[in-house]
Amino acid sequence: MTAKHRLKLQARIYCGDEIAMGPGKADLLEAIDHEGSISAAARVLGMSYRRAWLLVDAMNRCWKVPLVEAVAGGGRERGARVTEDGRTVLAQFRGLQARMAQLAQSEEYAALEQTLRRDPLAPKAP
Repeated sequence: MTAKHRLKLQARIYCGDEIAMGPGKADLLEAIDHEGSISAAARVLGMSYRRAWLLVDAMNRCWKVPLVEAVAGGGRERGARVTEDGRTVLAQFRGLQARMAQLAQSEEYAALEQTLRRDPLAPKAP
């Protein structure tokens, strides 16, 4: 990690103890929207179908409206799609990430970065 980017701000939205939306889930939503299926999105992102399905299930359980829904049909029409509500949540989350990225130019960010060690000290023995 370079000295210029030692601090990392990352948005995560929680629903209880569950992550309702974070960078990985946002990437998955975009991949599903582009690929039209959870399995194809998982392949593009290099994750298992099971992992992708569990992430989609968590998102759908956390939000008041489903973000992803199954597309019924035969042949190529089968798969999944990101709902309009899912696209809205995704756009709002990406907007939040963009605003957080702007914080890297703030005085507070610079001050924290100046006082942060490059590497932690070795743990003390009990």
